[in-house]
Amino acid sequence: MVNVAILGFGTVGSGVAEVLTKNGGLIDQRVDDLVRLKYILDVRDFPNSPYADCFVKDFSVIEQDPEVDIVVETIGGATIALDFTTRALKAGKSVVTSNKELVATHGYDLLQLAREHGVSYLFEASVGGGIPILRPLTSCLAANELTQITGILNGTTNYILTRMIKAGLTFDQALKEAQENGYAEKDPTADVDGHDACRKICILAALAFGQHVYPQQVPTEGIRNVTLEDVAYADSKGYKIKLLGRCLRQPEGKVCAFVAPHLVSDENPLAGVEDVFNAIAVTGNAIGDVMFYGRGAGKLPTASAVVADVIDIAKDRKKDHHNAWGPGAPALVVSPDILSSRWYVRADASMDQARLACGEIQPLARAGAPAGEAAFLTGQMTYPQIRDCLKGMAVSSLFRVLD
Repeated sequence: MVNVAILGFGTVGSGVAEVLTKNGGLIDQRVDDLVRLKYILDVRDFPNSPYADCFVKDFSVIEQDPEVDIVVETIGGATIALDFTTRALKAGKSVVTSNKELVATHGYDLLQLAREHGVSYLFEASVGGGIPILRPLTSCLAANELTQITGILNGTTNYILTRMIKAGLTFDQALKEAQENGYAEKDPTADVDGHDACRKICILAALAFGQHVYPQQVPTEGIRNVTLEDVAYADSKGYKIKLLGRCLRQPEGKVCAFVAPHLVSDENPLAGVEDVFNAIAVTGNAIGDVMFYGRGAGKLPTASAVVADVIDIAKDRKKDHHNAWGPGAPALVVSPDILSSRWYVRADASMDQARLACGEIQPLARAGAPAGEAAFLTGQMTYPQIRDCLKGMAVSSLFRVLD
């Protein structure tokens, strides 16, 4: 028998309990053993829960029980979750998590700790919710040298941008609607300021390129400054605005990783990813371009990925399940300033001033644009080059174009 303990009975934790019990017979067949939920750790009381007999409030009960084989951490954050994860691994228990903050910040150390104690640390659900992406990167695409990953990694921001594009809502109106529908937290900072996408691109970069990338190394810009004016200008030339997390392989083993709004051509499949859906485009030197698409969050989609990791461990508890990466370094991640791209610019200026400053440009138009406002697409430039071109100009918006 394989005994499982769940830490945290929130959205994901309750979903894991539901999947483990509802699909118990199927899971037992696939593991060729009995997989059973033994404990649920939560400081709250759930007297009416069908799992009421499983609840404990003291982690040491789980830690000291030799019958617990797998601990599922769904607490979130990188404080209590780090303590409990560390203690579980040291106690010889494998850990499965959906906690992208913990993996992005401490993944290398926790993978090393798991290996030292002969157990596993798996986190498929930490990126893309129910979308299978981490295991395919390291197994199905193992024959490739991966060169870049570009993804819509946060369902909340994608929902907000979709509502701005489709319904003409302002950012504030779309955010309020997302909160009312349960897609955005009361404090939406992690989503709308790009921190959630940053943590996910760190994990993807580490798996793709083999070394730990820390969130503080990744320049991150959210969507608070995207306006309906920008949406209209982008639409006039067949573009959608999307918040993208990107990581690109650079010479000498370096990595360029960043998060920022981009203009994405309607011809690019990423432009058609709407509402709370996520999509991750991966480029390999043998496979070319592939894309993974689906619901990036939610109770049961995320629980599905968590339980898949549980099954993977339960099938062979002695197997080394790790696709570990090396330690990070301060000089590993290089600035996106080195990347050349076209740029979208909106500024208080005449089009003649824009041409004089930036050379060959592609003017954009929208209904009701005030006199003295110029919006345009530039040619290929690095950020320092576009910054120098725009000196002395009152710039309202500046986004890269994903070609």
